[in-house]
Formats: sequence, structure tokens, C-alpha cells
Amino acid sequence: MVRRIALSTGDPNGIGPEIVLKTLDALRGESGLQATVFGAGEVLAQTAQRLGLEQLLSATPHRECGTLAPGAFRPGEVSAEAGASTIAAATAAIQACRSGEFDAVVAGPHHETAIAKAGIAFSGYPSLLARACEQPPDSVFLMLVGGGLRIVHVTLHESVASALARMSPDLVVAATQAGVRACRTMGLAQPRVALFGINPHASEGGLFGPEDARHVEPAARRLRELGIDVSGPQGADVLLADRRHDLYVAMLHDQGHIPVKLLAPQAASALSIGADVILASTGHGSAMDIAGRGTARPDALLRSLRLVAGLS
Repeated sequence: MVRRIALSTGDPNGIGPEIVLKTLDALRGESGLQATVFGAGEVLAQTAQRLGLEQLLSATPHRECGTLAPGAFRPGEVSAEAGASTIAAATAAIQACRSGEFDAVVAGPHHETAIAKAGIAFSGYPSLLARACEQPPDSVFLMLVGGGLRIVHVTLHESVASALARMSPDLVVAATQAGVRACRTMGLAQPRVALFGINPHASEGGLFGPEDARHVEPAARRLRELGIDVSGPQGADVLLADRRHDLYVAMLHDQGHIPVKLLAPQAASALSIGADVILASTGHGSAMDIAGRGTARPDALLRSLRLVAGLS
């Protein structure tokens, strides 16, 4: 079955354009996938020339969006122009998917500082997907997949103080339900779920604070009432060492990112889940330090594309 993928380039000054082209090159001759690239044509053309992939680019469908002003394509530079281009390309890909032209979106890595310089409110692709799909911001969550782990995040790119201020049983339940739905789409009819505690040892019965009793324990009770197989809250270290679960629910960014990136360095997929549109990206960033050198590996983007092709 053909899977139609809208592939946006991410930050044009990062490794996004390079790994997009290398991903397309790796997919040559692979039947069942049709990818259309969303991004600045001049950036793609210069990148293809540097990589010797001009013929590949000319044979690939392309949607012009996120065009940069002359001289704004500067690999390795963090700029407002590049940040705006990132959002324009990803948003166009999402809207094309919403209209039914594509089955899923795969987005190259973004650079949050560049997007902030452009004056755009952004805390990761889940927030952009929620806004583009006209959904509440707390209805779309990030799930990292890699190293044999699936970890959905209740909160993401914000300070710990902000994350704790927003935390609630409702938010924990919503993130877990989104993760369970994603697991079922992956073929796990009854995923075993583990909730990480917020504090060390899941607060040790209140010894290390009231947050787990206030937020995670009520969420666990409610999820069990809904028929979901839930363990926890328990310390993330204990749950991860056990490795008996299909889905882990991290309360904070680093709880989920560190184990996946430790086990799958530069190779994890990042799924934005909870919206009508399926969007995947890489578990790594835009790697400004090697942008333009031709040395970036497309592994994570290629894995993400193949993953959503199976889900869409």
C-alpha cells in the first residue's frame, strides 16, 4: 500500500536538508512510499549539488515554502529567517496532510532558538501540531521511540517550575491515553504502562514532597478504572531497570529523553501524538556544528519515516 509522506526540511541552516536528501537516497527503489519535500528550493538545490544528488532532487516532488531571502542560507548559523522557514515548511506539510493529500508528516530537526528569534511561540513539534490542527495545546504529546523503549512525555520544553505548576492528574491521564492509543496503532492491543514518579522514589510516601500524591497517584487510579494496565508511580530508575513495560510515562523532559538517547544515540524517533495528523521527527537536534559538511547521518529520519509509514 502506498504511503504518501509530506517531508519538511526542518531548520534550513542545520542538517535537515542534508538528511532529508540522504533519506530519499536511501529509499530509492523501495516500493510503497511516495515522499514530497516541503522547504526552500534553493536550499535543497545547493545541498543536493554539494552531495551529488541533483538527479535525485529533480525526480522528487517538491512544494516551495519557507523560502529564504538571498544570503540567508548559511549552514551552521542560528537565525530568525531560518526559524521562520522551519515553521512555514512544517505548517504547510501539516495542512496538506489535514486536507487528505498525505498520510503523515515527517519533519526534519528544528532549532528552538532560531524559531524564538523569529518571534514564534514554539515548544516543540507537538505544540505546533496542536496549533495547526486547532486543538488545545495540552492535547498533543511527544513520544520518543528508540532503544527498545516507548516514552511519552507529560511535559516537555519548559522549566521544571513551570512543568510542576501545570501538572495535574488530568494532564497525566491525557498523556497516558494518547500513548496507549499510539501503542495500539503499533499493534499492542493491551500495552503495559508504567508511570514515572515526579520526585525521587515517587516521593517515598510523601517523604520527598507531595507532588506524586497530588498528581500521579490519582491519575494512576483513574487509568486503572478505565481498564488500562498501569504500574506506578514508581521511581524511573526502578521501572527502567525492570523493563517489563511497553510504554513509559515521563513527567518531565529529561526523565524521558535521557534513557532513549542513551540507548539509541542519534537514532530515536520523535512522534507527536494526540492529533488527527501523524507527525514524526528525529530524536536529535539540528546539529549546527556539522551543518554543511556532508557528514550527517540520516538514520533517525529514515527510521521515523519508516515508522509513520507503518502507522499511517
